Amino acid sequence: MRIFLTGYMGCGKSTIGRKVAALMGINFTDLDKYIEERYFKSVPDIFAQEGEAAFREKERQALHEVAQFEDIIVGTGGGAPCFFDNMNRMNLAGITIYLAPDNETLACRLLKSKTERPLIAGKSKEELMAFIEVALAKRAPFYEQSKIVIRGINDIQPAEVVKLIQDYLNNNA
Repeated sequence: MRIFLTGYMGCGKSTIGRKVAALMGINFTDLDKYIEERYFKSVPDIFAQEGEAAFREKERQALHEVAQFEDIIVGTGGGAPCFFDNMNRMNLAGITIYLAPDNETLACRLLKSKTERPLIAGKSKEELMAFIEVALAKRAPFYEQSKIVIRGINDIQPAEVVKLIQDYLNNNA
């Protein structure tokens, strides 16, 4: 089984992914961490030294690799579904889940986050809210291609996600 969590940065892909993987007894991989370990550079360093296009190519390659793994939940980077054939690749390889809390929740989480995020560095809450709105307008059409969409639930529990996955599997077997 392969499960890919999609959604905007700060939506909870890594947090919920780890918890759901533990409940299901399978592995969790954060795609950005996978890239960092594979290339021995942080994502911000890849962006700074090589540019976004080079990062997206590395991300695509990493996604193709993890799409071969068994019994895994993959927390994708926020932009991963929006480039190349990535969303199609994930849909063919497994179950895709779009985590979509409201924009206010995203902004608050991102402002509190200790993770370095090159695309939003130095933005005020107001600037961040506007940035999220514009970015989601572009990215939502890709995220919406996910097989399961969890919209507007800001604190979804791992057991609820497991139930949605089980329901999906039961209805699409």
